[in-house]
Amino acid sequence: MSPTDDDGHAISYHVLPRGTPVRTADGVQIGTVRRVLEAKREHIFDGIVVDTKEGRRFVDAPEVARVAERAVTLTIDAAEAAALPEPASRMAERVRMSTTMRRAQRFGRSMRERWDRR
Repeated sequence: MSPTDDDGHAISYHVLPRGTPVRTADGVQIGTVRRVLEAKREHIFDGIVVDTKEGRRFVDAPEVARVAERAVTLTIDAAEAAALPEPASRMAERVRMSTTMRRAQRFGRSMRERWDRR
């Protein structure tokens, strides 16, 4: 019996609960799901933030092999999982994607283009 047989049925990332165990491809549990990240505008799974002993880590979507009822299985092994990056701040991401920030960046680009054309 493979480790994925007892994980239950595959589920959507939309219903993945916090606290679900996260296992590497070699069967080592590295932590639990903290939150699921999604590119809202495109409705695309972006990855998960995992609570580990070393702190929170970000697992990118291509590194997630299977999302099941009782566990998430990754495509990487435990050694590669130890090198996972820390997630970006939620507040920093919200500020970066805010309408005001995007307008300010667009204004800055247009001013730079005007300056270069003078």
